[in-house]
Parts: sequence; C-alpha cells; structure tokens
Amino acid sequence: MTQKGNLFKGMKKMKSIPPNRHGKIPPTKKGKRLVKPSKVTKEMDADKELSKFINRCNEIKAATFANKDGGQLSIVKHQQPDSATKK
Repeated sequence: MTQKGNLFKGMKKMKSIPPNRHGKIPPTKKGKRLVKPSKVTKEMDADKELSKFINRCNEIKAATFANKDGGQLSIVKHQQPDSATKK
C-alpha cells in the first residue's frame, strides 16, 4: 500500500508550477492540440452559423455603444474577392 493516499494504482502525480522559476520559460508542448471532428453533422453546421450570428450581433452592439460615447469605433467588413476580377 502506498504511503500517500492520492497516489493509488494508476494515478499520476500532477506537476505543479514552482513559485519562482528565476526567468526560465516553461517548456513548449509538442503535438496537436486541436483535433477536428471527423464527421461534420448538420447540427454542428447550425451551431457554427448561430455562433457567427451571435458574434456579429455582439460586435454591432459594442460598436454602437462606443459610438454613442463619442468614440470612433466602427466595424470593418471583410472584402470578398470579386469573381469578375479573377480570370
């Protein structure tokens, strides 16, 4: 039996950040962080469109609120490349 109660069979000890690293940077982790789902469902597409709509509404509200206070904040629209200019 182990002496420490939180280190039973199969459990790992979590590394803690030392209180002072004396200027040493933390090591960079390698490998993939974001794993995209292999299947994209209609529900995922609907959620993506909903989140885009909510973000756009929030940006418009923030811009109008900033303009009311006398600020010069405005929304810059992303320019779509024209199909006529492409050959």
